[in-house]
Amino acid sequence: MEQGEILVTAAMASGFIAIHLLVRRLRFLDVTPRSGWLSFAGGVAVAYVFLHVLPDIAAHQREFAVSMGVDAMAAESVIYSLTLAGLAAFYGLERAVKVSRGQSRDAGEGDRMRDDVLYLHLVTYGLFNALIGYLLLHREEGGAWSLGLYFIAMGLHFLTADFGMRQDHPEAYDRLGRWVISAAVVAGWVLGLTVDLSPVLIGCLFAFLAGGIILNVLKEELPEERQSFFMPFVLGVVLYAGLILAERHWA
Repeated sequence: MEQGEILVTAAMASGFIAIHLLVRRLRFLDVTPRSGWLSFAGGVAVAYVFLHVLPDIAAHQREFAVSMGVDAMAAESVIYSLTLAGLAAFYGLERAVKVSRGQSRDAGEGDRMRDDVLYLHLVTYGLFNALIGYLLLHREEGGAWSLGLYFIAMGLHFLTADFGMRQDHPEAYDRLGRWVISAAVVAGWVLGLTVDLSPVLIGCLFAFLAGGIILNVLKEELPEERQSFFMPFVLGVVLYAGLILAERHWA
């Protein structure tokens, strides 16, 4: 691995950490109705998943089939089942958080998560962030364009997801959450320096990551109380789709 790539990805990992630690200081996002910038960021993340991650995985379907020892149809089913599993896993986590907060309110303990759900939440998002840190060095598709698109999309996704988490449980996020998920990014990046996973496993991890991103974006954009904006979301989708298609054309 070249020294230049290590330095660039280290700077990008630092950028992710800065978002986690400083999102509470971005006062312009904390407005009612919801800031259009958050909807824009969600649109970018969704465009990245559907026009970059999933097509890249599909392009390597034959390689996956050979490595798994199955036919192409079975390999495709496995990959997209992992995307569905990522979506379902994060839905289950968010559901557990809502139930836990409801039980705390009913018990007169305030609007807070039980400790076991809090720790599950931190572990899950920690692993998610570690994966994103690892994939800075081991994406499905290499090259400077691909790395830049990945950094922008994941950075904006973190912005949306972190702001939503802090709105839902600010005390837990400020006290512990932001430090855990920041450390997880560093751990994933360091792991990327020392461990080379197989291309097939990286593709599977990317597929699971895609499902988690889709659920997190929809969770932030769809609830009525979020008062999100459709046009900034569409603008994020269209602009980022244009960048991705330009990369495909000139690559």
